Amino acid sequence: MLVAFVAIMVHLPQAVLAQQRNKNVSSGSDAETIVFTPQWTPQAQFAGYYVAEAKGFFREAGVKVKIVHPSATQPALTRLRKRKCHATTLQVCQALEIVDDGTPLVNILQTSMNNAMVIVSSGNKNPQTMKGARVGIWSAGFGHLAVCMSIQDNMNYQWVHFAQNINLFVSGALDAILTMSYNEYLQLIQAGIEFNEKNVYRFSDHGYNVQEDGIYMTREYYDKHRDQARRFAAACRKGWEWAAQHPDETLDIVMRYVDRYHMPTNRVMQRLMLTEVLRLQIDRNSKKREFRLRPDMVELASRLMYDNKMLSRQISYQELIGN
Repeated sequence: MLVAFVAIMVHLPQAVLAQQRNKNVSSGSDAETIVFTPQWTPQAQFAGYYVAEAKGFFREAGVKVKIVHPSATQPALTRLRKRKCHATTLQVCQALEIVDDGTPLVNILQTSMNNAMVIVSSGNKNPQTMKGARVGIWSAGFGHLAVCMSIQDNMNYQWVHFAQNINLFVSGALDAILTMSYNEYLQLIQAGIEFNEKNVYRFSDHGYNVQEDGIYMTREYYDKHRDQARRFAAACRKGWEWAAQHPDETLDIVMRYVDRYHMPTNRVMQRLMLTEVLRLQIDRNSKKREFRLRPDMVELASRLMYDNKMLSRQISYQELIGN
């Protein structure tokens, strides 16, 4: 995944600068503005939030929102834990891990209704028959279900960590690689890699369909700002609904963010990503964009992670929702 560095020079006395560096976002007048940090740098994965800002949906909901992307030294989870932001996007498995680690969270809006993880292998090899294979996995984590699958299905993969690109797989150094269907998988297709039903393993088709992206706040902040949180969530939902109805204009908005932060991507890639992210938001059962956390998927993720010693206890659905 890509990270961006943004330096802002402000000519203020050193004492004032020091005071601002040490100040929590939840103190003083900053409490009136929700600081929102998506997991990554600008891309179509977060299109609905950019739309909500660009089309004035936050303003219409009566909530002030500042979108601050993460950096190499301040990733989203670090910003949330250090109260440098009030809300961030997390996968369900990530949220369970954080709650188990002692930081209660509240899911205020669920956007993903399906799992996006895909293992792809070279040639026509079936990932399900490649026991002990060298499989690439993100250094930053996010592969909880893949690790569970490797253990549960007796695959015993040898996990090889990579930072942010597909080069190890393309060069032949890996037997297979873990990808997101809206990101690395698309990059591989653009790189000319051919896939078929034999060398692609979609977790959502094999009993591991656990939701991913949703917006989370610490329970401490949510309990003090419930009305603000609900208005923020409603505006974000409106942004995603608008994006689904206006994909071309949404792409224009996404590309403005991409260009502003000088991200090394292109409009074709972002269009493919937006299409896939919107597809993943449609629940398989209802065929609708539900924007809700599913209790059965939380239970599945919690059980798998607990059984494979990723959690010290099982986390319930009720622990992740606001009262």
